[in-house]
Amino acid sequence: MSYYVLLFTMIVASFLFVGLTMIIARLISPRSFNKNKSEAYECGIPTQGKTWMQFRVGYYLFAILFLMFDIETVFLFPWATIVREVGVNAIFGISFFLFILILGLAYAWRKKALEWK
Repeated sequence: MSYYVLLFTMIVASFLFVGLTMIIARLISPRSFNKNKSEAYECGIPTQGKTWMQFRVGYYLFAILFLMFDIETVFLFPWATIVREVGVNAIFGISFFLFILILGLAYAWRKKALEWK
């Protein structure tokens, strides 16, 4: 029973800490009620025309694919440092990892997501 009391106390304390921190930040933070504050920001240059415009989803898809493969590559570095210690299991694990990665690349290639139009 004492574990539940401790757990409940920690949950209440965490909510109080977060809540009090947000209230204090709201009270002491500087505020600006400027017209420019509600405008869209584009590199400091005043916007011309509509600020909400549609863009091709291909740019978004290309960026997501780049991030996906970039992050997957980052996971190869820790593996490369311990491959000798782990042995054959590391080879099978990274083979499966790369298989899934190549499968994703093949899917993106087949859907023509890598073509820049």
